[in-house]
Amino acid sequence: MKRLLLALIAFTPALFFAQTGKNNRPLFDKKSIGEIRITLPAKNWVNALDSMRIYGMGLMSGSITVDGAKYDGVGVRFRGDKSYQTGLKRNPFTIKLNYANQDQNHQGYPALKLSSALRDPSMVREVLFHEIAGKYMPSSQASYTKLYVNEEYIGVYVNLESVDKQFLESHFGSSGNTFFKAGVDYKPETPTTCKQNIFGSLEFEDNLDCYKGNFEMVSESGWNELQDFTRVLNKETDKIERLLDVDNTLWMLALNNVMVNLSSYSGNYSQNYYLYKDNNGRFQPIHWDLNLAFGSFKNTGRGSDLEIKDLQNLDPLLHMDNPYKPLISQLLKDSYYKKVYLAHIRQIVEENFQNGSYEKRAQELQGMIVVPYNDDPNKAYPLDDFQRSLRETVGRKSKIPGIVELMSKRARFLNSHPELTALPSSVTNVEVQGRGKFENQKLNAFRIVAKADRFPKRLLVHYRYSNTEPYLVVPMNEEASNDMPSGMKSFSVIIEAKSMDAVLDYYIIAENAGTVAFVPSNYMNKPYMVKLSDLNK
Repeated sequence: MKRLLLALIAFTPALFFAQTGKNNRPLFDKKSIGEIRITLPAKNWVNALDSMRIYGMGLMSGSITVDGAKYDGVGVRFRGDKSYQTGLKRNPFTIKLNYANQDQNHQGYPALKLSSALRDPSMVREVLFHEIAGKYMPSSQASYTKLYVNEEYIGVYVNLESVDKQFLESHFGSSGNTFFKAGVDYKPETPTTCKQNIFGSLEFEDNLDCYKGNFEMVSESGWNELQDFTRVLNKETDKIERLLDVDNTLWMLALNNVMVNLSSYSGNYSQNYYLYKDNNGRFQPIHWDLNLAFGSFKNTGRGSDLEIKDLQNLDPLLHMDNPYKPLISQLLKDSYYKKVYLAHIRQIVEENFQNGSYEKRAQELQGMIVVPYNDDPNKAYPLDDFQRSLRETVGRKSKIPGIVELMSKRARFLNSHPELTALPSSVTNVEVQGRGKFENQKLNAFRIVAKADRFPKRLLVHYRYSNTEPYLVVPMNEEASNDMPSGMKSFSVIIEAKSMDAVLDYYIIAENAGTVAFVPSNYMNKPYMVKLSDLNK
């Protein structure tokens, strides 16, 4: 109780904001707890939603108030696969604000996804994973909300940004292209000749109907495009970059591995991810359903569930030689992709786990929700388990690892792993050269120069003229120099400008014998940018 009171005192301002600033509260505000009130016409709404969920009868029409803003004609149903259980009030929810009115939304969001955080006594797994993943690739926003149904307090939920039109347009600039989710709620009849129990592994199938048992098509069409993608992935991997954003994929796989997210492509069922085909014809992977991350789900598909020590020491190259996981094994056959993937793992560990920032953030998240969690009449775990769950294993049978218990030792294991100890080149003196002081002729190209140490094999410049375009890649040329320290080399490259007002985004990858380095390190969100007009001043 003493810890409960201290947490309440520490986070009173955030709670006060949630109570008094409802009308102005951003839906995914990280510093306050939201409030969602659903009104449904059925008195026994749990049984009604169970029936609709089991028999696939669509959504129940009702009304909702989100942080003080009321909407009528919304559609409500229980969601989830393994996280859904009949007879429970505290099931995950899907709420479609645009159910009756396609233009209805809350702050631009047409749908709400509420997670019950099944098998997560800490209540932080999804929020923490999405926050870390969002530093490196497109990832849903996640926050907390209190849920009421017909004026009854159901509990505190994780409020997840739906992977829908708003999300896709925000991250990829489009929303109407081919779109799939790995995993199906209702498995259709498929031909007996289909490969069995391959789930969303992206193995190639000759029969299009075989894919329908493992993927849900969210778009209106696209089965042929999914089949073509799996064919190239499995049989013509050297051409995969035309159909897949490989770097985003390597980030997804690295994040899953570091944070032991085995309820994903990296685990037994190859599930809980989306594939969206952007306007450049490349599939983009997107995480989903992260409540079992940080070792809550323990099966890799090879043998029985892993023990805590096995989870702490999970091989960073898990499935590298597994032909039934082609998204991993086929990509990592390429020595360069393997270096990039391992460099991503190293960066995730250094920026989030070696420095302990994940633990501090997990404590902040728990402190913010401790009071509504304690008041939750339907919570799956007592308050003591909630408070112990960051540092200790919870559950005699489920044995859900404490997040710090898992990740403190995992960070040390990865930090000393022989595949991750190679020292990257340091890239310095990065510059785009401008027009000389007394030169009259204006530049019509970008000349990029840089230096790198530790015997770099090559430097690659990735560049684009718009954030809606994929990066193009060009190798830099090594320049002769006699006054450089041992192992240091100079490089340059000239990139022709599209126009005299061209703006160039770019980043550099330096490859040496052991690994790669990225400059700038946060190139995913903030690449270097230079305007040709500035160079000509």
